[in-house]
Amino acid sequence: MSKIRWGLLSTANINRRVIPAIRESARGELVAVASRSQESAQAYADKWDIPLAFGSYEAMLASDAVDAVYIGLPNHLHAEWSIKAMQQGKHVLCEKPFALTLAVVDEMTAVSQQTGCYLAEAFMYRHHPQTKIVGEMMRNGRLGRVTVVRGVFNFAFSTRDNIRLVPEWGGGCLWDVGVYPLSFAQYVMGGPPQRVFGTQWLGESGVDEVFSGQMVYAGGAMAQISSSFCTPFHTQVEIIGTEGRLVLNRPFTGHNDGDRALMFYPKDGESEEIAVPEEELYLGEIEDLHTAVLDNKPQYLTLEETRNHVKTVLALYESARTGQVVSL
Repeated sequence: MSKIRWGLLSTANINRRVIPAIRESARGELVAVASRSQESAQAYADKWDIPLAFGSYEAMLASDAVDAVYIGLPNHLHAEWSIKAMQQGKHVLCEKPFALTLAVVDEMTAVSQQTGCYLAEAFMYRHHPQTKIVGEMMRNGRLGRVTVVRGVFNFAFSTRDNIRLVPEWGGGCLWDVGVYPLSFAQYVMGGPPQRVFGTQWLGESGVDEVFSGQMVYAGGAMAQISSSFCTPFHTQVEIIGTEGRLVLNRPFTGHNDGDRALMFYPKDGESEEIAVPEEELYLGEIEDLHTAVLDNKPQYLTLEETRNHVKTVLALYESARTGQVVSL
């Protein structure tokens, strides 16, 4: 096998960002899309020039035409269809969050091991050159000892008719966008926190529409994150170390979303803008799965990291519900 044949499991809006990445990749091709009816699948296939259209998710998974699937379904369906896909021999790139409980994350991991199918969480920004530059700066000690990571991801709905506001579907701003600064903090700190404290504002929807969390790590380093469905779009990450400060004005978005700046402010001397090679934001996660499948190399974002994402989110929600600090 020299190329991975991809199928889109659903016609979700997020597909519009993944489709160009698959087509730009050197070893992938988009061959199929599945929807809940043949009519909607065919209409989508015609719109995006996709060769095959399947009128059910099951039909595409049973087909020999597809090697890997991208799952962009609502949060509560991620695990179910990831497991079904792997049981049919398909590799899976699953949107975040993987699952809404740790037990289900563990079940997904077990199925991946049992079937030999690769399974990856689709945190696209982790694969971008900017994030890898930050990682290298952490390793070479340019920031010194990191004391605080601050991250925010906010946006406002144009309509209240949105699946992110449905409690039983894994709705809430922490699950949806707060996980981005949370995962960035985990990346910088090298693992999950020791304890967390969370606060939330529940809208009439019953889900958190504003969430703020503090996370404490070994050695006393801290991360402060916030997310919202109620305020204009804003995202930023700031990493504060004993030797300098690093600021990312677009840590989680692509080159079509405005000018990117990665600024380093040293303890002594002038500030410096660090050049970031631009690439399609979703390309890295696609090519990482290709490398795993075709070259039998370890995945860049491990399933252990993914489990810690979910574990930390659940601890923050427990803290927000109880008003208590929660230890991990």
